[in-house]
Amino acid sequence: MSADAKPAKNTTRHVLRALRRPKVLAMLLLGFSSGLPLYLVGNTMGYWMRENGSELSAIGFLSWVGLAYTLKFLWAPIIDKTDVPLLGRLGHRRGWMLLSQLVVALGLAGMAIVQPQGGLVMFGALALVAAFASATQDIVIDAWRIEIADDAEELGLLTSGTQFGYRTALLVTDALILILATYVGWALSYWAMVALMGVGLFAALFLAREPAASQRPEVASHAPLWTASGLWDAIAGPFLAFFRTHGKWALLMLAAISLYRLPDFVMGPMNNPFYADIGIDKAFVGEVRASVGLVASLLGIAAAGVSAVRFGFVPTLLAGAILGPGSNAAFTWVAYAGGDHAVFVAAMAIDGFATGFAGTALVAYMSSLTSIGYTATQYALLSSFYALLGKLLKGLSGVAVEQLAVGRTLIDGYALFFLGTALAGLPALLLCLWLSRRVRIAAPAQAG
Repeated sequence: MSADAKPAKNTTRHVLRALRRPKVLAMLLLGFSSGLPLYLVGNTMGYWMRENGSELSAIGFLSWVGLAYTLKFLWAPIIDKTDVPLLGRLGHRRGWMLLSQLVVALGLAGMAIVQPQGGLVMFGALALVAAFASATQDIVIDAWRIEIADDAEELGLLTSGTQFGYRTALLVTDALILILATYVGWALSYWAMVALMGVGLFAALFLAREPAASQRPEVASHAPLWTASGLWDAIAGPFLAFFRTHGKWALLMLAAISLYRLPDFVMGPMNNPFYADIGIDKAFVGEVRASVGLVASLLGIAAAGVSAVRFGFVPTLLAGAILGPGSNAAFTWVAYAGGDHAVFVAAMAIDGFATGFAGTALVAYMSSLTSIGYTATQYALLSSFYALLGKLLKGLSGVAVEQLAVGRTLIDGYALFFLGTALAGLPALLLCLWLSRRVRIAAPAQAG
């Protein structure tokens, strides 16, 4: 697919009408299943740990279990080239979906049983199991979304659909769970999340159909993984195909992708500890996220989906590069406002719209860069590039806040940290401006 492809049908009415397609319904539910574990082994887990007295540095270090999402390209070739025993009878993609969803549920159940007070080593190990299975689920669902799309327009719609489901799951695990934990405790709240993994199981079993793309000649002709040529094709093939397709622009694309969500990743582990330290009740945080945050996030996702269909992937990516980092500065405002509830609500509205838009823009752009036959591996590589630097640095986020607070108050440390993460978005913005030049250069050539 061309990164700069622009769908022919681009009216807002057409976009909204197409959201009723069965594929998009399946994508909504699979997107929910994909997003559900992320905060449960990340930011929300940090909130639970902080309430149990864990140090900020420990919370930051344990956030490194999220590196499983970043390193998923290492086992993506296995998923591209092999079927799951027994479950593989349901189809190549669907079999892997079901297996990964079951293991995620088991990992989360283990976390609910052990809890932070049962020992951070065991608790962290179970979080790692859930993160590994969740990353595997992401590989498969991303590949399914790309392969099931009939054209660039439908890919944009499916991307918007998965982001609706994904962001809804994030709000459940970043908002509703806080309200639930206030009344029933963290352990029972995690058990409820285990039950919600059934949404993905239902979609994989009864709604998703196996993509016809997996049976195309360019896919079926690959040598078996266990042969020398098959192993070489699985490891080197995706890289070679990517650079062959995009030429001299490939490195620029990878650089832009790797920096695009850096501000969000680095800031993430400190959000919930910040709310706890500034004295904002977690039930209130949950209520705001589930109302104002949800509406703002869905509006951001819808805006990005419409923008991708009407204006193309790169212009939408550029807009997200401005909105995403800018929202981080809103949390500096919250810090200096002393946790004022009205300021917090406004900041959550800004952050919800900006992150919804930027996330959808990046996913749509990366999806447009993949090649049939290497869908899972190439998308895993791209999503690993976008997450690697941020997830390495976010493990030091707690140390950064503690160091910035030396000679100041802890709240001053948080405020400076959030502002610094916003400024970290400038390199990505410059690279996206450079990428937009490629679109302007390519447009006359395509017209001729």
